[in-house]
Amino acid sequence: MRKFNDFLDEQLQDEEFKKEYDDIQPELDVIKAIVDARISKNLTQKELAQRTGINQADISKLEHGIRNPSINLLKKLAEGMDMALKIEFVPKQKAQ
Repeated sequence: MRKFNDFLDEQLQDEEFKKEYDDIQPELDVIKAIVDARISKNLTQKELAQRTGINQADISKLEHGIRNPSINLLKKLAEGMDMALKIEFVPKQKAQ
């Protein structure tokens, strides 16, 4: 049985696929950060919704990439998880 990472590595050899994948990486990073933070606090989406006043369905949409969060929404999520929001710009990695 093939693993996802093996499949992804194979697909990333295609320049067109790699460009599209790289283009959506920031959105994927935000989604992963939200999910990882919530799980690290042992919170369900429902519990996070109760803490933040954000509808659970909206949290689900954020975590599934259906909705893009504003900075204010990210701050509200961070506060609900008793965390600080940190956004940073990092240098691009040069192609090898």
